[in-house]
Amino acid sequence: MSTGSTLPRRILARLLRERREAAGIAAETARKAIGVSKQTFWRMETGQPTRINPLFITHLAQMYDVDDRTTDVLLGLTEESQGKGWWHAYGDTIPKHFDLYVGLEDAAKRFSAYQVTLLPGLLQTPEYRRQMIWTEIPAMATSEVERRIEIHTRRQARLASKTNPLTVNVLLDEAVLRRVAGSPQIMSDQLRHLVEADHLPNVSVRVVPLAAGLHKGASVGSFILLEFPRHPTAKLTEPPVIYVQGFTGALYLEKPDEVDRYRDAYADVQRVALDEKASRNLILEISEELTR
Repeated sequence: MSTGSTLPRRILARLLRERREAAGIAAETARKAIGVSKQTFWRMETGQPTRINPLFITHLAQMYDVDDRTTDVLLGLTEESQGKGWWHAYGDTIPKHFDLYVGLEDAAKRFSAYQVTLLPGLLQTPEYRRQMIWTEIPAMATSEVERRIEIHTRRQARLASKTNPLTVNVLLDEAVLRRVAGSPQIMSDQLRHLVEADHLPNVSVRVVPLAAGLHKGASVGSFILLEFPRHPTAKLTEPPVIYVQGFTGALYLEKPDEVDRYRDAYADVQRVALDEKASRNLILEISEELTR
């Protein structure tokens, strides 16, 4: 059954790529064998959205000398990968470079972020989000803005989910808390929302105070680490992904050495961050300052 998750598609892509390389077969040779375009084959091996004919998978499995059990796994993943997630119903409302991210976030088990300029979407109030959208695209129609807010709200539902909660660990530079979005009241309400979210058992919000001075995070910048559920078959567990958002696109880093470097940076930032209690106190203090 199709799940709508991006994970089956990504796992399928990784297994196809690994089996081809293990067989010593060039990508161009494999592509020609199933008669697809270079773009389609690239999408198949990188986990991008594309329709995959199960016959292609069967042929590639034979070509790569894959055993029957692994072939069945590949075909099962192919079937699962064809489903669409809830976010696809919003069409062009989600920018193309962000579509992949939403799918990954929806499939993730753990979300860890370090933010130096803006609050992460999972912890934003609708009012804060509106100010962000209008700052980026001032002429956007109100109806389109509200569609984006609806997507934003659906993403946040997992914070309080009883059946599929997302573990969220966020490190915020103090400057993020002091950068007013819209009005002092909107920002004050946003900061109180942060404190409320921090009381959820699966959410942790910690602040890196300006007094911490320079640290590794200052040179690394904002990033998100997404980690995925353990698969019953260990080799099918999807490796973690680092997401770095840019103004015109995004980076998705998944090489082990790249992920390890960001993990180390995250650990360094944690060491200079306030604990949760002190973080809540500082957030509330700034919130009160805004409305005096």
